[in-house]
Amino acid sequence: MSVASAVRRSRGASERRLLAITVLAIAIGIGYVAFQNVGASAVYYLTPTEAAARRLPPGTTTRLGGLVEEGSLRYDAASQDLRFIIGDGVTRVIVIGKGAPPALLREDAGAVVEGYFAADGSFRATQVLAKHDEVYTAPSPSATPAHRTPPP
Repeated sequence: MSVASAVRRSRGASERRLLAITVLAIAIGIGYVAFQNVGASAVYYLTPTEAAARRLPPGTTTRLGGLVEEGSLRYDAASQDLRFIIGDGVTRVIVIGKGAPPALLREDAGAVVEGYFAADGSFRATQVLAKHDEVYTAPSPSATPAHRTPPP
């Protein structure tokens, strides 16, 4: 084997190694950016007890999740005033919102509200999301599925 062919073979191996390192660095960069974007779009919420422990200052936007307490759901269609109490078994928070409640929002069911705490300790909801239960039964063909949400 001549010296020239050994140099060519060595140069080819170096170029392949450099290409492999470049591709690996690009893949790591793309993975990092994708991970950051997924983490930013994940939906998290605090329970009322966690929110109380953090002592969030009034006006700080947050999400709060828990159960709508039985007998607390009030909606006035004329003024579109929505009020209910959300709790986690330890802490209770009064939620005040504007607009019609979601169709699945009901007492003794989960809900996630987005908004902020007011100075009086109530939570001013800018968005109310009802959490559905995990029970799903497929309707029979040509049948209208039964709704578990009682009419307002």
